[in-house]
Amino acid sequence: MEQESYKAFILWGHAIAQQDELLAPERFAASGTITQANKLVEASGVLGLFDTEQEAQEAGLAWARAWVDAHI
Repeated sequence: MEQESYKAFILWGHAIAQQDELLAPERFAASGTITQANKLVEASGVLGLFDTEQEAQEAGLAWARAWVDAHI
């Protein structure tokens, strides 16, 4: 889980490990969460599957930044 401060909000990018089959390579589902003053503001659903944990976390953060920009 990656965290960053952005325009008075705390943003979180999440990577959730996914593995459809035993021999399939592990992939990561991305999601994002936005909080302010320790309260949930918004959370995404699954944003997509990514090959690395870092890519998934970055996708979650990008979604959260875009949400904040569109709603303030």
